[in-house]
Amino acid sequence: MSNVEANPQEAVCASDPDRGRFSAGLRDGVTVERCEAGVVEILEPRKVPLGGPRAMTVQRALPQRARSLIGAWCFVDAFGPDDVARTGGMRVARHPHTGLATVSWLFEGSIDHLDSAGHWATVRPGEVNLMNAGRGITHSEFSSVETTTLHGLQLWYALPEAARFSEPDLDSFRPDPIRGQGYEALVFLGSLLGRSSPVRTALPLTGAELRLEPHAEIEIAVPEDHEHGLVQVSGPVCVNDVPVPQNAIGFVPTGHRSIRISAGAEPALALLIGGEPLNEQILMWWNFVGRSHEEILRWRNRYMREMGFRDGGQEDEDERNAPDAFATASAPVAGSEPVEDQSRLQFGHFPPGTPAPLPAPEIPHTRLKLRG
Repeated sequence: MSNVEANPQEAVCASDPDRGRFSAGLRDGVTVERCEAGVVEILEPRKVPLGGPRAMTVQRALPQRARSLIGAWCFVDAFGPDDVARTGGMRVARHPHTGLATVSWLFEGSIDHLDSAGHWATVRPGEVNLMNAGRGITHSEFSSVETTTLHGLQLWYALPEAARFSEPDLDSFRPDPIRGQGYEALVFLGSLLGRSSPVRTALPLTGAELRLEPHAEIEIAVPEDHEHGLVQVSGPVCVNDVPVPQNAIGFVPTGHRSIRISAGAEPALALLIGGEPLNEQILMWWNFVGRSHEEILRWRNRYMREMGFRDGGQEDEDERNAPDAFATASAPVAGSEPVEDQSRLQFGHFPPGTPAPLPAPEIPHTRLKLRG
């Protein structure tokens, strides 16, 4: 599931929260709670309608104006549990990504995935699906026909400079459960609780599902130089004794060798994410993660041309000399066949007979720029 908002807001992100404090279009969204272990920041979710008839509304807790990144994690959407018969479920036609990797994690239902790198996959509960967009990819996501209830999380992490023009690919993994006193965990990324995931990431990351019995508590050893966030999914849950509200994230900064997670009077379900700080500024707009206004504009216009939309912008000298070094295909008429020379396409090829691609939103009239 991707960001298919009709009017996406610019998000200028930085590992240092003070440098990311003035991102356009975002609210502060962060409160600071003090505890015995130091501080926990609570990142409040906001409702985001994704547009279209019967379209899904998600709860987005990241990014925020005052906290844009958790390690390299830059985007967290929670959706469901949704009655697919009522909401229509997930119906996201072909759309692009660059400079990021998507991570899909489900609790109920399943999603059929298709991408321009030639991958077909079905995302199921308890199985991570990581798509590295790299230099550019398009994909579609539709609730499978047998899905009646859809519930899960979509997360992105920003690719570091050294990896953001890599070849796109897809990786899947179903972790075995780790069981302890009052808890069960599934480690799908990185290393935690003595288990490691084989899924490759461009920099150190952590991702794990945690299920706690009522009043259970678990102390998890973590790298001291990593940031972490606990995403509340269901049931009362605390991180370092600070309650995390519904669909919010409890952020724990670097400097901790362990994190304490505890449940209340009911069973709790949460996701623990974390990683090494990115230490790079990024600019997010729609489904792109870039480093400048020119990059975002170039990718937006190129996608529109390759998909056959008339509003594809004009190629200019800056685009011809772009660092990603893609030759630009001439603009076809909307609905026409894609260019046959696949080496000239940044966003790849899709099989015939699939739903038409989504058009990109208009770039804001004001310049997208890094701030701080």
